[in-house]
Amino acid sequence: MNRTPTPAEIPVETSATWEDLVTTALLGTDRRPPATGAPGRAAPIALLDAAAAETVRRRAGLRPARAAARPDPAPADPRPALPTAAARRLAMLLADRPGTGGGGRRGTAPDLMELLPQWLAAANARGFAAPSELLPALLDAARGRTDLRPAALAFAGPRAVWLARLNPDWRFALRAAPGGDAALPRPEDGERVRRLWQEGLFAERVALLAAIRAREPAAARELLATTWATERAEDRLMFLDSLRTGLGADDEPFLEQALSDRSRNVRATAAELLSALPGSALAARMAVRAAACVAVDRTREVASIVVEAPHECDSSMERDGVVPKAPAGRGERSWWFGQLMEAAPLGTWSARLGGRTPEEIVALPVTDDWRSELHAAWCRAAVRQRDAGWARALLGAPAAPEAGGPGAVSLAERAKLLGTLPPGERADWVAGFIAAHGLSEAFQLLGGCAVPWSGPLGRAVVDALNIARDAGSYPWSFSGVMGLAERCLDPAEASRLDGLLAVPDESEDASPGAGGYWAEAFQRLGTTLRLRAAMLEELGTV
Repeated sequence: MNRTPTPAEIPVETSATWEDLVTTALLGTDRRPPATGAPGRAAPIALLDAAAAETVRRRAGLRPARAAARPDPAPADPRPALPTAAARRLAMLLADRPGTGGGGRRGTAPDLMELLPQWLAAANARGFAAPSELLPALLDAARGRTDLRPAALAFAGPRAVWLARLNPDWRFALRAAPGGDAALPRPEDGERVRRLWQEGLFAERVALLAAIRAREPAAARELLATTWATERAEDRLMFLDSLRTGLGADDEPFLEQALSDRSRNVRATAAELLSALPGSALAARMAVRAAACVAVDRTREVASIVVEAPHECDSSMERDGVVPKAPAGRGERSWWFGQLMEAAPLGTWSARLGGRTPEEIVALPVTDDWRSELHAAWCRAAVRQRDAGWARALLGAPAAPEAGGPGAVSLAERAKLLGTLPPGERADWVAGFIAAHGLSEAFQLLGGCAVPWSGPLGRAVVDALNIARDAGSYPWSFSGVMGLAERCLDPAEASRLDGLLAVPDESEDASPGAGGYWAEAFQRLGTTLRLRAAMLEELGTV
């Protein structure tokens, strides 16, 4: 009587190659018996045993080879070590991962990843070095979030590039550090500057030009001039954009030449830069053209501004950056008019309009429905020319009725105008806006305020959130503002939230479950503020 042999009785074939074993497995032991010669039903067992033995040999065996060169040691980081408590906090922030659930409540736990940018900013301000053991996690976080990269790479220091050379997942650090881990040449190192400018990758050349421009504007402009005629149009546009840093009257001759560039985009950018120089020849030409379009009508009972938009876009206007073809749905004359107005120096209008101040000019009625077009162009001019006086006039009082909705100056335009004001004045204006109009239109304005928010601004936001809660407002409408508050509210305001943690009684017209949501949101806000305070204390910044 035949019996099936036990596995111990089956000889294991170790001479068969891995390819032979794979072929036998694919064809089947009936069609191709194993090299062991095991009979019948024992053949599959013999094949598996042979495959197991070969697997172990493949994993454990290593063919002798020439030893690879060791990598160069990581560069030293001379910055002071991070305090122990701060290092533990960083490890906690890096270990946190955003939730994967969609649409549900966030609960009361802080979003630690959203605190990482603020932590990095504080650590960089103190000049600390990153702990070596946390660099991989830090680079992984920066790989997944491009907004983190500048601060993360600054904190990681020279070892970020060293690690990036060893791991292709972190190659973004190489792109962000032109020239590898070697420092950019100094402007006075003429030979290295010329070599990198002529032979470097495009990203390296942009970084070199920006670095030199930040220190010696004239040297950067002269370097750009050496290859300007041979650069591609898209590259000329990027290089020209770097002249925004340190823009001054000395740049005018170069920019005037760029007005004749064969690329329309380059011409437009050169014209924009020249119009930001009120003393430039282009600004003077635009002032003449714009002044011909605007005047004060003194024949009316109340003085008014009358507008006569240009009837054509001639070649000289086009050379000075006026785009002749209007976008779809936009009239040509209003399109040309807006471009002239935003490029003209704002100092033109006091003399042209009877010696009036910007506030008085903005208050004048404008005939024939040109007010929105005119004020919008003046907004763009104030932002371009960084004119805080005109910005204040166009912003008006934050409590004015028109500030809360569409008007001659839109909310987006107000946000840009606020950027021309000092941080304290900007925060005060937004606080006044929120006190008068609530939070429904304030998100865009809050995003431009310095962090942490000033005391008046923070109190205005908390008061407005409390008013919205008491009014039974739909709570999820304010989740964006609540998220901003978690990142931007001064941690000193945490104690003011203690009275808002209870679940309020819900009125009949309130959104179902709104009270619980508001209580959770305020509790999370308070917890986050205390966590931010602890973070700053660990870094020694309070």
